Amino acid sequence: ILDVVYNHTAEAGELGPTLSLKGIDNRGYYRLQPDARRYADYTGCGNTLHVVQPQVLRLITDSLRYWVTEMGVDGFRFDLAAALARSMHDVDMLSPFLAVIAQDPVLRRVKLIAEPWDIGSGGYQVGAFPPLWTEWNDRYRDTVRDFWRHALPDVREMGYRLSGSSDLYAWGGRRPYASVNFVTAHDGFTLRDLVSYHGKHNEANGEDNRDGTDDNRSWNCGAEGETDDEGIRALRRRQLRNLLTTLLLSTGVPMLVAGDELGRTQRGNNNAYCQDGELSWLDWSLLDDPDWRPLFDLTCRLIALRHEHPVLRRRAFFSGRAHSADGLRDLAWFTARGTEMTERDWYAPAATLGMYLSGRDIPGRDERGAAVVDDSFLAVLHAGHEPTGFTLPGAPWATGYEVVVDTSGEEQLRAPGTVLDADTDITVPARTVLLLRVV
Repeated sequence: ILDVVYNHTAEAGELGPTLSLKGIDNRGYYRLQPDARRYADYTGCGNTLHVVQPQVLRLITDSLRYWVTEMGVDGFRFDLAAALARSMHDVDMLSPFLAVIAQDPVLRRVKLIAEPWDIGSGGYQVGAFPPLWTEWNDRYRDTVRDFWRHALPDVREMGYRLSGSSDLYAWGGRRPYASVNFVTAHDGFTLRDLVSYHGKHNEANGEDNRDGTDDNRSWNCGAEGETDDEGIRALRRRQLRNLLTTLLLSTGVPMLVAGDELGRTQRGNNNAYCQDGELSWLDWSLLDDPDWRPLFDLTCRLIALRHEHPVLRRRAFFSGRAHSADGLRDLAWFTARGTEMTERDWYAPAATLGMYLSGRDIPGRDERGAAVVDDSFLAVLHAGHEPTGFTLPGAPWATGYEVVVDTSGEEQLRAPGTVLDADTDITVPARTVLLLRVV
């Protein structure tokens, strides 16, 4: 996947240099304000390409086709894609750019990923792109961050994000894979910095820490930045395990930033685009660090688990209805009491959520035309700062549960393979994800 930026150029605004397109045909290539000396800036970079113009469309599509036909890329992530989808001024899902992509015999067959916003009026377009497109889901990012810092008023939003964000994508006939789920991206904090810093530390960028977002939704676990306090360090590693486990168990397409599985840090810099040094490089020696190797191993296990079990990567949204003879639904939600969530439970303050995924009702067929049947799982997510009791659901959901993942420690308190009886009470440690397989 190639990250492409077709929304602006390095020529910036009216005070920027004339390097190419400004000198060739300024009015033809750029969006201008009514005062034609000034540029319309939907990108934050001083200018915006006028993608409605035929010569601009051809420039972009020729470039895209080259990358596919000559270089063999599988798809593209479009930076600030809403700026490309503007017709005259407003974002338009029938815009020339989107229409040309949909009609092109080469480009319509590759992976198309939108960053579905820009900085202009009406630029926030999450859930609005056409069916060929998948989207960065910032609602997922913000919800998961808030859940694990115990900042959500209730768990309604978390339920939507874990199950594929049907509220955003189902209405247009799209599938769960329209949602690219992520907790961090190349912009912003690394995952380790997300649990190590409350605020940005961008002094190295030379702008007196004014650049970069202040909306980080981060929690430093009790100290700002690096610390020798082993209790805080252990809590941070636990939070990383929780965030990665949540991401890789969620329905949709997971996106993981290289280095997050190794505990990579940018020392609190959340806008490292201008850094080319140790601050932004991958430090492969972290693989040999006893603090971070277990996180890498857990990530590998979770990715393998996701590949092995189609129930974790469904291609259709859950219906919530019973389809099998035993009355089990494809998705069910449980409180810490082991009872199914009611409407009142969804609106009540809570730090614990149980999610039951049935492997008996997976839409689609395998490569031999047979029905897809998988194991069923119960995921228990507890973001509270104290342990909590949890009653494991009994019949008809299960007679027992096998522990698959327990994020409460580098060495799991409940070893993988441990079997727990259904309809019994267990203690879930503070800030922990348990993944249990139905037996």
